[in-house]
Amino acid sequence: MASLDPPLPGPANLVDDALRHPDSAPPIPLDSAPPSTATRPSALSRGQLSTASSYASEVSTREGTPDLANGQGVTTTITTVTGKDGQAVTQTLTHVGASSVDARFSSTTNSITLRPIPARGGDPKKIKVLRSRRTHFAPRTSRFDRHNLTSASDPFRGLYTLFWIVIFVGALKTVYHRFAEQGGWGGEWRFAALISRDGWVLALSDAVLVSASLLCVPYGCLLVHGWIRYHGAGVIIQHICQTLYLAIAIRWTFHRNWPWVQSGFMTLHALSMLMKIHSYCSLNGELSERRRQLRIDEKRLEEVVEEMGGRRRAEREAREEWERQCGAAARAKEGEAGLSEGKKEEVAAQSSTDASTSALSSEDEAAAALLRHRQPNARRRSISPSASRTGSSSAPSATLAPSRAEEPQEGVETLTWHPSDRVSKLAIAICEAKDLLTSNGKKPVTFPENVTFANFIDYLLVPTLVYELEYPRTDSIRPLYILEKTLATFGTFSILVLIVDSFILPVTSRTDTPLFGFVLDLALPFTLAYLLIFYVIFEGVCNGFAELTRFADRNFFDDWWNSCTFDEFSRKWNRPVHAFLLRHVYAETMASYKLSKLSAAFVTFLFSACVHELVMAVVTKKLRLYLFSMQMAQLPLIMVGRAKIFRKYPALGNLFFWLALLSGFPLLGTLYLRY
Repeated sequence: MASLDPPLPGPANLVDDALRHPDSAPPIPLDSAPPSTATRPSALSRGQLSTASSYASEVSTREGTPDLANGQGVTTTITTVTGKDGQAVTQTLTHVGASSVDARFSSTTNSITLRPIPARGGDPKKIKVLRSRRTHFAPRTSRFDRHNLTSASDPFRGLYTLFWIVIFVGALKTVYHRFAEQGGWGGEWRFAALISRDGWVLALSDAVLVSASLLCVPYGCLLVHGWIRYHGAGVIIQHICQTLYLAIAIRWTFHRNWPWVQSGFMTLHALSMLMKIHSYCSLNGELSERRRQLRIDEKRLEEVVEEMGGRRRAEREAREEWERQCGAAARAKEGEAGLSEGKKEEVAAQSSTDASTSALSSEDEAAAALLRHRQPNARRRSISPSASRTGSSSAPSATLAPSRAEEPQEGVETLTWHPSDRVSKLAIAICEAKDLLTSNGKKPVTFPENVTFANFIDYLLVPTLVYELEYPRTDSIRPLYILEKTLATFGTFSILVLIVDSFILPVTSRTDTPLFGFVLDLALPFTLAYLLIFYVIFEGVCNGFAELTRFADRNFFDDWWNSCTFDEFSRKWNRPVHAFLLRHVYAETMASYKLSKLSAAFVTFLFSACVHELVMAVVTKKLRLYLFSMQMAQLPLIMVGRAKIFRKYPALGNLFFWLALLSGFPLLGTLYLRY
């Protein structure tokens, strides 16, 4: 699956992508993009005018260029018939980032000129739909999991074993020396004592924090029964309650005067719960509005159908229209087969361009449907002539030929073929709404069946921050796997305690060390502590809860250690938070406040920096904005990482990334401890 996992925009590279492509369409999470979508960069995707021959040469020289926007594209198929035998040569070209292609054939020079039209992201109707966009989940294993076939065959897998042996020996040595010198465990384990301080109160406070989130279910019931409207009072109530939720949690940490360990845990858990709450309420709120509109459309359709002579007559007229379209398509196909050989080249180029243009609507719908984690009725959307009337105005509408093998179902789907626009548009809207309100998994869930305490508790246990009606699940729970992750979590955490107590706290207690020496002494233990914390959270805790809930998508991180730039690091190291920011901050700011792509990207990055600084303010009990400044400093670092020398030598870019990371952690610790 690694080859199919595309780079998702993170808080940093959203800004970078917006700076380089301000006019392109909003980035779509490509985890949900169809696997068949080609990602080969194209020189023509920028709207340049070129012939087919020069296009082919440019593709060969620009293969692998990383600076073109990934995402939607248009595929053009050119079929050339040459020779007496009529041998057909087919060439498929993918225009990444284009909404349609203008193709022209010159009989004088026998050349085909392609002019891709860049996609734009300013359609207000489509931007509004982005608010209910979904995140695509698929069964995947963690990169460090021993069941991951790719990692199991890694030629460096033995070095991972050596790494853990070295860590274990170092920890054992530290324990032995302390035990031998003090004649026992003694009272010198400062970090362990710090962790256990006020432990029962912390556990009870955390239980109250989690229990308070159950109020989301009654809130969802209010939306389901229509007692409050989400777009209005619902949004206001949601944001007020979320603000109070976080404020009370932070105020409680100050009231208890907890040290940095307890304060940090409480604040981070409160933020995680807040993201879960926001995603749950937002999605159910959007679905409640869609369900309300569905009822209105169904009522309107019944009224219109009755005006036209009843339901049975309307369905008969719609089926006659479908039969007529099938006959017209068959006759057109027979006529095309009888064309003269001299005009086949021109017709093939033009028809392939029309097909690629008309396929744009189906590609857009497929991508949007994958974002919602279910496939709509592709037959209805692709073959209905009414579907083109409701498509994007940025692309020319075209009618795809229906097939008798894809006969529409009885009922509303049949009415999508009705010759009257009033009937067909309402029928299409009703079918689309029903698709959106139902999941597309093994056990489909339809809103509002999901608004229950059992469903919400299951969502709290699932290691993801974005809510869906249904998640991919494994067939069973493996007890030995849970035992393995439990031992790995507590074992790694015990090593972390030893490192902090032996190599970090003694350094931080010294006040006479110069600034450079202070940073140098903390560089290695801070980096090692960061790696161990990362492993505990994303490999131990997340995989353990995923196994308990049979959550099948274990891709909580990518290979961020191979990053050559900080934008690559930001989108790889924490996938759950990245998915939340992309869905609920970046997309929602564009939908709600009509911000441009650049503005929404900057707001997302600014929001992430503010949240990080909030955590440090609670932990250190002082506001210094050091972390906020270093977060914002990643913007110029991203541009530096895009330099030609780093793109030419990726290993040098990876070295630059690690040097910045090694110096960043101890520098932050020094600034907050001393200043």
